[in-house]
Amino acid sequence: MTGSRPHRGSPPRRYFDNAATSFPKPGAVAEAVRDYLLRVGASAGRGAYAEAVASQRMLDDVRAGLRRVLGAHPADQVVFGLNGSDALNIGIKSLVRPGDHVVTTCMDHNSVLRPLSALERRGGIQWTAVEVDRHTTRLRVEDFAAAIRPGTALAVVNHASNVTGVLQPLADLAEVCRARGVPLLVDAAQSAGHVPIDFSGLGLDMLACPGHKGLLGPLGTGVLLVRAGLGERLQTVREGGTGSQSEHPVQPESMPDKFEAGSHNAPGLAGLLAAIRWIEERTPEALRRDEAALIGTMAEGLDGIHGLAWFGPRSVQERVGVFSIRLAGVAPAELSRILEDDFGILSRSGLHCAPFAHRMIGTAADGGATRLSLGPFLGQDDVAAAIDALQRIARDVQRRRGPAGAACASDRRTAVPVDRAT
Repeated sequence: MTGSRPHRGSPPRRYFDNAATSFPKPGAVAEAVRDYLLRVGASAGRGAYAEAVASQRMLDDVRAGLRRVLGAHPADQVVFGLNGSDALNIGIKSLVRPGDHVVTTCMDHNSVLRPLSALERRGGIQWTAVEVDRHTTRLRVEDFAAAIRPGTALAVVNHASNVTGVLQPLADLAEVCRARGVPLLVDAAQSAGHVPIDFSGLGLDMLACPGHKGLLGPLGTGVLLVRAGLGERLQTVREGGTGSQSEHPVQPESMPDKFEAGSHNAPGLAGLLAAIRWIEERTPEALRRDEAALIGTMAEGLDGIHGLAWFGPRSVQERVGVFSIRLAGVAPAELSRILEDDFGILSRSGLHCAPFAHRMIGTAADGGATRLSLGPFLGQDDVAAAIDALQRIARDVQRRRGPAGAACASDRRTAVPVDRAT
């Protein structure tokens, strides 16, 4: 998108909303979707003719590619969902039973908080949202371990925050869960495709992510990775046709059919396969190095802007390229509007579907924050343009406020503890 001009004389459009969905996609993604619609078209498992077989082969290739990119064992199961939220719902609701206790964190997304709230409201479960360090928003392993109790049936952890970009200490958290015999479900919505993940090496039980963010695939694709053997313990959350064992009016117990009722979004998954191949050609390690360089530039630039606060860890190694900011004297939504209208910088303002996280950083009560998030098609020139735009806006605000503005130069809020724990 960088460099496009929708109107004559307008600034180039620079897309900084990759935490919502990545854009643009690799060119091969759209080509793969189009090829599937024009050349294949059939639904996998619904026929023995060549096109249906080709559709099934494509799904198998996507599963294999996801195992490679996410560091899974060939025996681990890949379940396709509608999106990341759907994959998390499957992971949570397939394992948790009435009377169970679940541990999560205050940095988690509503894709986790709302399913847990719904299960609690129906009288089935209890859950605890563990607080984090108020400065780095990083989870303390000892606090996480202390929240686990005899009735804890599941732990859900947001790997990388969609608000502060913090990477949680996943290896340590997985070790705690293994020692306590508690399955761990990882929300990798902001980390898959951005940082290397070793599902098997870390000993994870389940991992959920959308296909349309860091994995660079189309919208309408989601992934739930399930450790080999765990599927036997999971209960179905919806039922329907699978093209297999059609003689029985009950959902198959075999994986992944157990959780894949109905026809797949095959065109979207064809696009996801092309995206996975693009990532593999470049390697997750190389993509992480490129993004880390941009993170460093962004962090340094934001630090130099008068009246601007940004949240999360300062260390490049402890974060992904998600930056939530507050500029003194400018409401988040207004800042997004100015960035787009005057500078062509596309951002997202609000609470980002993470109310506890914004409560933790102290921004929940007054509009949340303005978020800029990085992707592989942004470069140093784009980051420089975003920093320059923010500097110019900050100078303009300071001029309009006059000498009194100096009193509000720092908008670095004190974190407010999250009061949700049951």
